[in-house]
Amino acid sequence: MSVGLSLPRIDARAKVTGSAAYPGDLAMPGMAHAKVLFARRPHARVIAIDTREAANLPGVLGIFTGADVPNNEYGLVLFDAPVMVGVAGGKVFDGVVRHVGEKMALIVAETERIAERARELIHIEYEDLPVIDSIEAALAPGAPQLHPHYPGNVIHPYKIRHGDAAAGFAQAEVIIEGEYRTGAQEHAYLQPEAGLAYIDEQGRITVQVAGQWAHEDQEQIAHALRLPLERVRVIYPAIGGAFGGREDMSVQIVLALAVQRLGRPVKIIWTREESIIGHHKRHPAWARAKLGALRDGTLVAAQIQLYTDAGPYNYTSNKVLGNATVTCVGPYVIPNVTIDSAAVVTNNVPSGAFRGFGSPQALFIAETQMNKLADALGMDPVALRRKNALRDGSITVNGSVIPDGCSMVEVINACAAAADWGAAQEALPVKGYIKRGRGFAAGHKNIGFSFGAPERCEATIELHGATQIERAVVFHAGADCGQGAHTAFLQIAAEALGIPTDKIELRLSDTSTSGSSGSASASRLTFMAAGSIVGAAAAVLKKWQEEERPARADFVYRPRATTAMDPETGESDPNITYGYVAEVADVEVDTETGQVRVLNLVCADDVGRAVNPQQVVGQIEGGVAQGLGWATLEHFVSKGGRPLTTRFSTYLIPSVYDVPDNVDSVLVEISDPHGALGIRGMAEMPLLPVAPAVVAAIHAATGLWMDELPVTAERLRAKLK
Repeated sequence: MSVGLSLPRIDARAKVTGSAAYPGDLAMPGMAHAKVLFARRPHARVIAIDTREAANLPGVLGIFTGADVPNNEYGLVLFDAPVMVGVAGGKVFDGVVRHVGEKMALIVAETERIAERARELIHIEYEDLPVIDSIEAALAPGAPQLHPHYPGNVIHPYKIRHGDAAAGFAQAEVIIEGEYRTGAQEHAYLQPEAGLAYIDEQGRITVQVAGQWAHEDQEQIAHALRLPLERVRVIYPAIGGAFGGREDMSVQIVLALAVQRLGRPVKIIWTREESIIGHHKRHPAWARAKLGALRDGTLVAAQIQLYTDAGPYNYTSNKVLGNATVTCVGPYVIPNVTIDSAAVVTNNVPSGAFRGFGSPQALFIAETQMNKLADALGMDPVALRRKNALRDGSITVNGSVIPDGCSMVEVINACAAAADWGAAQEALPVKGYIKRGRGFAAGHKNIGFSFGAPERCEATIELHGATQIERAVVFHAGADCGQGAHTAFLQIAAEALGIPTDKIELRLSDTSTSGSSGSASASRLTFMAAGSIVGAAAAVLKKWQEEERPARADFVYRPRATTAMDPETGESDPNITYGYVAEVADVEVDTETGQVRVLNLVCADDVGRAVNPQQVVGQIEGGVAQGLGWATLEHFVSKGGRPLTTRFSTYLIPSVYDVPDNVDSVLVEISDPHGALGIRGMAEMPLLPVAPAVVAAIHAATGLWMDELPVTAERLRAKLK
């Protein structure tokens, strides 16, 4: 047996010794160096681009603009963004800068220094246009339309009409209302965007880059350059963190363009500042919420109005919003619900996928509402959740039946027990100005693609030997973004084949050797990869038993289908299955400075079956740290569409001093009937309830509700006064 063991990560030694090759470490003889010229304007029409002086600089090999891109468009969901903004051309959305991180030109030179110098010599004439830098401004009457595809500056509206909300509120004996805001969050990768591109031995444009979905990168490059798929190859070396931010394009297409035009290897590395303005963020959100209940705590009605700031392009905004819309009433049975939501176009840095994919914003709303309700009822917050929690067979706000394997109640109970919930929870003065408090929050989230999006994951396995299996080769494209996915693949393959791990060779993350795995996102990769590897193992073992030697089998795993939301009612079967999580936070608040310190955090997470328990604990601890950053520290400041916090000296991420003294990771293992080997995705879950649990703890300590994130010391001190 291999699954269930805490085997060392297969990349651990390379990473701790520094021998692991990240994209920025790659080099080839004769390679050139590239730099991107960013717009640095939030909204402007491009009148002219003059590259002549830069092109004449000795050592410059080529300067490329939007006019050089054969099909100047890209987008993970919708083709609504230019690869590089040029003077108005063939695309209806071309010729206009819509945020400061728009790419205007790619400069390729013999050295990085020459490329930087040439970048300074490019002259662009702009006509500045009105800037919309908030949701309210985008929706104001008479606001200018920022993108021709999105009338009224709305990318995608959703509605849910479940039951009769008006009748539900008429029945309610207690009603809670609130207004909530959450900010943008930077992904803060270990390494900023970087890559190396070249022509391989088979004449393919090959891009080595950090990403989350190699075959999608391949398709986007091929689309923009008008190339057959087989002419493009994507390889992922060590990635160093992704968190959703590497789903969308950064350097992939422009690197491939440079190689296509120059025929020699080209390398690029972004600075941290370029990274912060050049890739998307977590969606800022604003919401009005109303929750009704009976005196005994039974939920009877909810009403939510939710908007997210998409920035100027879709990226994954429609999908993120859909997930937030489904999740914003929490993991509870509520018979009467009205939800109206929309993603809104602005001139801010684009928003896109980020760990949790809309659920952190949604659950901050839902769980803070639940904690306020418990406070108003004088009811234990755990008992309130237990009473209303989703169970097998519960009807969701979309009118679908919750899939079998729902463990929300078990997770709530496990968390409460591990935290010794019910022991002295009142605010305890430590010093005169130091107060302590404890808070509870829970959540659920989809595993896998949703709303009718096609789901699949491919694997290939070869078996070699004479009478016994001497060697197995597993081909899989799934990305290891630092979460240990490749170690999990190894363990799953060993379990499915019934052989030791040392007999298995992995061939990974290369579009030339593997079919598509789908994205390393939506807490899906281990869940989906297990389905594909177990399926391929069964198929190849059958061939082996029939004495086909060597044996090779391909397998495509397809889970049950989902359906899109009805545009008027929201009715659908939106998700394959779900993950479930609950958390308790203990905080200490300095009431003179507003400083919040999280002392302890208990996280109970149903992982179905833990492939590698040690890696699962690492995911929990990492998710908690990232959630604490979003909740208390990471204040992304932008004014007039211009980011002001473009370095880690001004945009603060958690350090070792900011994480809790203790994170108690509680692994609940209730087999998921929808997952191969009982495995359930969990990568996003630990982040989801962190913010509402911390905010509830701050309330327990101070009596104040903080309805805007992040809860910085400055914001809390202002309310304490």
